[in-house]
Amino acid sequence: MPPPLVLGPLLRHVGETTATIWVETAAAGQVEVRSEDGHTTSVPTFAAHGHHYAIVLVEGLEPGSVQDYQVAVDGGVVWPVPGDPYPPCRIATLDRSRPSHFLYGSCRTSVPHDKEGTKSHGVDALRAYAVDMIRDPAHWPDFVLFLGDQLYADETSRAMREFIKRRRGLDDPPGPEVKDFVEYAELYRLAWSDPANRWLLSTLSSAMIFDDHDVRDDWNTSRAWHEEMNKLPWWRDRIKGALASYWIYQHAGNLAPDELRQDEIWRQIAAHDPAEGELDITEVIEAFADRVDREPETYRFSFTRDLGESRLVVIDSRNARVLEPGKRAMLDAKESRWFDEQLHGDTSHLFIGTSLPFFLPPAIHDLESIDETMAGGAWGGPRTARLGEKLREAVDLEHWAAFERSFAHVLQRVVEVARGQHGEAPATITFLSGDVHNSYITQVQHERYALSSRILQVVCSPIRNPLPRHVRMLQGTLANWTKRPMRRLARRLPQVRRPAYEWDLTHGPWFDNNMGGVEVLGDRLLLTWARGVVSDGQYDQPRLDRVSTVLIG
Repeated sequence: MPPPLVLGPLLRHVGETTATIWVETAAAGQVEVRSEDGHTTSVPTFAAHGHHYAIVLVEGLEPGSVQDYQVAVDGGVVWPVPGDPYPPCRIATLDRSRPSHFLYGSCRTSVPHDKEGTKSHGVDALRAYAVDMIRDPAHWPDFVLFLGDQLYADETSRAMREFIKRRRGLDDPPGPEVKDFVEYAELYRLAWSDPANRWLLSTLSSAMIFDDHDVRDDWNTSRAWHEEMNKLPWWRDRIKGALASYWIYQHAGNLAPDELRQDEIWRQIAAHDPAEGELDITEVIEAFADRVDREPETYRFSFTRDLGESRLVVIDSRNARVLEPGKRAMLDAKESRWFDEQLHGDTSHLFIGTSLPFFLPPAIHDLESIDETMAGGAWGGPRTARLGEKLREAVDLEHWAAFERSFAHVLQRVVEVARGQHGEAPATITFLSGDVHNSYITQVQHERYALSSRILQVVCSPIRNPLPRHVRMLQGTLANWTKRPMRRLARRLPQVRRPAYEWDLTHGPWFDNNMGGVEVLGDRLLLTWARGVVSDGQYDQPRLDRVSTVLIG
């Protein structure tokens, strides 16, 4: 008989007096969260595609409190597991007197943490952080922000391929890639079930947003890409499975309780009468996923989070895209208006989470701008446009620089915030990103433009999926040595839009598997990158090693 708890608990959104806890169970049942101060909250499970879930909204907690909790299913405690070697899982509510301290990163593959897995994919930096937290509980961060590619639906592990082989065979399209919701559920189980990482996710609040590999490489790069994918007979099952599972496993937990209660899917879950048996939302969530793929403007995956002295805005830079040639935009009109409303001051620090870096190293930004102009038909019409499209898809030239109108609009708005035109200017405006499989910092030339705020791009990628050495060398060369020739080339091509404000690559790139850290120190930020290191063959006990430390301000 399988254990009652398949996956979780995950501690998701945490506020001053609230906490959201997510679980997947083996069967229908009643899930109860019991906190140390005597709070007990119980909810029934709901189902999708034969899987059972509960999202427990714990309310009435004390601000700034820290307390252990347990999870029970049908009255029996299932977490912590008896004999578990890890510290008790806990809920730490928002303490506005305590400066923010959080982790972030992206791109994490789920392969074993043994000699073979370490040789092929390096040490999992998230797991190294979990082991370090267990060793030293005195300085735990507040939460962790995952900026995409938690899953690799298109580049599956051996364990995932074995699951697919047992279920439908590897000859059934799309072969070893994930096909539908059921296979996504297994992908999440593999990603979140390692004991050390599972403990971390049970005790450290998390926020999450998707990127392309959560669906497929180059997801929504262009209309040509979108049209080609929709010709494939298995694609509708894939995209519906991706977005439906994303809502259940990732998105719902991003929302504060009051926001979740307004959500169209949650309202149906909350309104269900348990006396009628377990609610099955399979048809509802499938229809929802199909709609938000076809009509992304009908739903917003972007969200905000109150950090106390600071604010975090996390934006969907994948599903919300406009792909029509001549009107390409990173965010549709509705999403863009919402984002503009979030870009204001009156906070100590403003953090913007976007899976794709907003500020690339200048040379790479110029390369993407040139390619965007080429793919739009400049310098030769359709023939050149086809070449630009092939280049865009071949080497992933599809970041903010490849959506130039969106880039220019957001940059201007951010500069206005930095000048105090939308409330008192924060000390910093920091874009947090991943995706590119290297880590770096870029900074807008704030003295040149008389900005009150420092505007930064801070990248941490990968958590566990390092680039081959030859690709590292190419990226390092592009980032550091081609800035001037690429800028000269871009300026000689009048069709290419030049950025209104310039920025510099100030640190990096470095290519280790890393977890990034951010600590607020008054008007300053302490930025860190840390990797896991295995010594003496102790693959189960990596130590945390600091790669870089940068003080901003």
